[in-house]
Amino acid sequence: MALRLPMGVLAAVLFAALLLCSPGDAGAQSLLDGGTIEEIRIEGSQRVDPSTVQNYMRLDPGDPFDALRLDESLKALFATGLFADVTLTRQGDALIVRVVENPIINRIAFEGNSSIDNDILEVEIQLRPRVVYTRTRVQQDVERLLNLYRSQGRFAATVEPKIIRLEQNRVDLVFEIDEGATTGIETVNFIGNRVFSDSSLRGEIATTESAWWRFLTSNDTYDPDRLNFDQELLRRFYLSEGYADFRVLSVVAELTPDKENFIITFTVDEGPRYRFGDIEVTSTIPNLDAEVLRDFVTTEQGDWYDATEVDDTIDVLTNQVGNLGYAFVDVRPATQRNTEELVIDLNFEVQEGPRVFVERIDIEGNQRTLDKVIRREFRLVEGDAFNSAKLRRSRQRLNNLGFFRTVAIDNVEGSAPDRTVIQVNVEEQSTGDLSFGAGFSSASGPLGNITLRERNLLGRGQDLRVSFSLSGASSEIDLSFTEPYFLDRPIAAGFDVFRTTRDISALDFEVERIGASLRAGYDLTEHTRQVVRYTFERQELNDVDSGSSAAAQEEDELQFRSIVSQTLTWDRRDNRFDPTSGWRVSLENELAGLGGDTRFLKSTTSATYFIPVLEQVTLSIGGEAGFLTGLGEDTNVSDRFLLGGNNFRGFEVGGIGPRDLPSDDAIGGTRFYKGTVELAFPLGLPEEFSVRGRWFVDAGSLWDADNAPGDIIDDNKLRVSTGPGVSWDSPFGPLRVDIGFPILKEEEDKTELLSFSFGTQF
Repeated sequence: MALRLPMGVLAAVLFAALLLCSPGDAGAQSLLDGGTIEEIRIEGSQRVDPSTVQNYMRLDPGDPFDALRLDESLKALFATGLFADVTLTRQGDALIVRVVENPIINRIAFEGNSSIDNDILEVEIQLRPRVVYTRTRVQQDVERLLNLYRSQGRFAATVEPKIIRLEQNRVDLVFEIDEGATTGIETVNFIGNRVFSDSSLRGEIATTESAWWRFLTSNDTYDPDRLNFDQELLRRFYLSEGYADFRVLSVVAELTPDKENFIITFTVDEGPRYRFGDIEVTSTIPNLDAEVLRDFVTTEQGDWYDATEVDDTIDVLTNQVGNLGYAFVDVRPATQRNTEELVIDLNFEVQEGPRVFVERIDIEGNQRTLDKVIRREFRLVEGDAFNSAKLRRSRQRLNNLGFFRTVAIDNVEGSAPDRTVIQVNVEEQSTGDLSFGAGFSSASGPLGNITLRERNLLGRGQDLRVSFSLSGASSEIDLSFTEPYFLDRPIAAGFDVFRTTRDISALDFEVERIGASLRAGYDLTEHTRQVVRYTFERQELNDVDSGSSAAAQEEDELQFRSIVSQTLTWDRRDNRFDPTSGWRVSLENELAGLGGDTRFLKSTTSATYFIPVLEQVTLSIGGEAGFLTGLGEDTNVSDRFLLGGNNFRGFEVGGIGPRDLPSDDAIGGTRFYKGTVELAFPLGLPEEFSVRGRWFVDAGSLWDADNAPGDIIDDNKLRVSTGPGVSWDSPFGPLRVDIGFPILKEEEDKTELLSFSFGTQF
């Protein structure tokens, strides 16, 4: 029968055998021959004091030679990490402890890395100069570095630690890195999808298949965290399409035999598609009539179920109830699923939420940005009733600052059940920009720009910008400063100092302006903003000769102008840069004459409405109109409106409107209107190309040259143009090309088939 010993007993037996057999100097005894330890001698220590070594041991002079305590002492010395080797021997009644100290790291270096900077690698590892070198800690750091490279899709990366021994038991530690190629995505497959094709679902996730044109993106490299995000994206997509039972059953990533790519397979269960059934709104809050809220429900019975619409309705109802004076409200959607008729009945239950107040707001991560810069963007302050909608709006406002790479906001329980603490954690990013721009426009020719800008000056949120731009038709130097909260009030005050020249070929002269302006902007509501400005400038007309229009020749070549202006904007677009829904309305007024040589009133209003027609297909309908009138005098040619070029495709800049017949120069108009209908749609190219097609119709007119002298043509007949266009948000800057075909035009109009612009900053 086999005898089984506990592991602890077995280890003690083995250690005792080693002690009995441990070699020593001539005359050395076995450690277990019995007797008492009269002396403990430490040998081999250099940096570590011998008394420190003895303190780590479990034995003292006067103790017996005990196998268990000798074993514990040996383990304790190794556990310190200070020693590469420790041996215990006995000479008479003396216990000899010989130690070999681990070296001290003198310097840490990285070789072979190019995709990840040294600064990032240094942060990732735990070892530092002047720290004890141990093989265990080095291997742990090697694993950390490999995980870092794997997170970037480099699964073929290798890290080899090498040491260079120096005097005084010091070493240089060198991590030799072979980064290898990025591990791409060969194929993304889907199993179980019947309604949506594989190509459709690939367009909904962040992970993309590797291709040569994706050299500027990392989404085609394997990243496990991105796959987790992809599962959430798929869930959101199916829930927005009515598939309330959708599940991702599994995600499998298989490495190809050559270890260069992964094959990703999503297994899904789509489930049936549901429609909205009965939709009700009920209220348990006293004196709150639920019928008042029904008009704010965005979901409709019979439509396909859409979880996004449900969330939108909750936000709208929460805000509306808050506007009615109820600070503590909780809107919960109660759903009842009918699997036979495939409908989901929905009841928005408006309840009185828990009475919770904001105890305090804690901010972390802002090393440079002042706390008050962050706090003033919050729609909540200490003592306010907690409101989740206002908290989401606060996060959006912080993101809109552009000061932070990430913004994380959470609320935790405070010092009492009715108190909550808002925790804000931000990660700052660079806010200083030195940019160089280049491009080309059919209207202005070659373009160049240099801009030096700091958007968070001294961490106060102030914006300082110096820019110089030059094109074939104009040049500009501008110094701009903005204080976003002037006198600690939500007023963005600032000034501009500028010098601009513009060669207006359609008018056959050049305008030079030198001046300065003061401005202040403030929000009237959450989505309404007004900016007021005062400008004083010196304007000079150059290159006006006998061949120019009579109106240009009669204009004063040198003028001093004092102008007060305002811009009022209502903006409810879902995205300022690439809107797909919502609207924007603006009104701009200029009044010149409070001093200076020129007196006029100029007004322009515009509106654009964006309608999502189909997925990735957007219809925009816009209009613009303006008028200019002189105050006690005729208007100047340089102040009048021009139509054509990018603002009226199919016609040259100044190609529409009043024209001087002898010179064939445009002389501008004081009245205009223009409407645009444009349909934007994908062209079937990969989404990451950001290429969209357009078809537009421009219609409008410009007239009334305000008693201009000479022989002129001036009428308000309608002009119409139409045509296709392409826009590309390229890695080198936005590119826009339009081909305009005039449908209605006059004989004197100047047409232009192709208009395009291309520009970038780098």
